[in-house]
Amino acid sequence: MLKHVVMWKLKDNADGRNKAENAILIKERLEALEGIIEELKDIEVGIGIDMPGSTWDLFLYTGFDSQADLDAYQIHPMHQEVGKIIKTAAEARQAVDYYT
Repeated sequence: MLKHVVMWKLKDNADGRNKAENAILIKERLEALEGIIEELKDIEVGIGIDMPGSTWDLFLYTGFDSQADLDAYQIHPMHQEVGKIIKTAAEARQAVDYYT
């Protein structure tokens, strides 16, 4: 299985929402993709606990059968819509893909 993991540092405010509100909105929108995007086999979205030294606010874990399935997920129109929200709310992003 191909695993795709992304971490975001969110801006304090974006699109009229604070960091916590944007984290919840993005989490809900990403989780709503389950069962809609056929290639998406597994998804987990977590909001980081705000504590001293925390560097990332939001985490995404997804699983796919292949690179082609990940590619299809990334260009899916519903994923692209969530991506628009994330792009305005995030100030930094890190990602890694790996096979298990």
